[in-house]
Amino acid sequence: MVENSNRNHETQLTMQVVNHVRSLIEDGTLHPGDKIPAEREFAKELKISRASLRAGIGHLAAMGLLNVRHGVGTFVADGPPALGTASLALLGALHGFKPWQMFEARLILESHLAAMAAERGKEEHFTALAEEVTEMYATFHEPQEYLIHDMRFHRTIAEASGNPILAVLMETIMAALYDERRKTVERSLTLKQSAEMHREIYRAIRSRKADEARAVMEKHLKLAESAQVSEMKRGAAKKKAARKDSSED
Repeated sequence: MVENSNRNHETQLTMQVVNHVRSLIEDGTLHPGDKIPAEREFAKELKISRASLRAGIGHLAAMGLLNVRHGVGTFVADGPPALGTASLALLGALHGFKPWQMFEARLILESHLAAMAAERGKEEHFTALAEEVTEMYATFHEPQEYLIHDMRFHRTIAEASGNPILAVLMETIMAALYDERRKTVERSLTLKQSAEMHREIYRAIRSRKADEARAVMEKHLKLAESAQVSEMKRGAAKKKAARKDSSED
């Protein structure tokens, strides 16, 4: 119960940031290409911790509303997409699912999306995918930044499928996945391998090899599931060790 309460509280803080940034864009305070305010100033304005702000900003970046440029800053995306309120309403419910259930859903959905992207994707999608792969290679030593580009890569594939219904479903899954994954990604030992898998997926899609794109996506997701299980085990072991040290004190 306590864990669920904490999750709900974190989700509320994330949505506070999401809604605030959306309102700044909608009322014209922020425009496409604008750099967002300094972290300290922004957190003070929202009366939340800088950690909560970073979670919200990461969520917006993963969903395509903001662009994170490694070593430069975070900017409002050109022609930012609307982040559907229906998707946001489902976010809390998705947190109740177990990791294996999320990966099972992703395996079914994303393998087909990859194949569809290979068949229907446009040059603008291929360019976006290439940019995200480049950013992944630049940030695999910075897990939180890496995660944003990882999410954006998968989101772009959904857009490239040409089916807006499937893209909305994927957006909802990505939102929930990002909020969970950011808690474990710091313990990942396989981000370079992950970047290489994303490059393989990109190459298959860019070459319009639908069957290969499907197969490589399936392989990637199975490896990603194993990696996340390992991250969770390392986290649990770390907590257990910390409790033991505390009791011995």
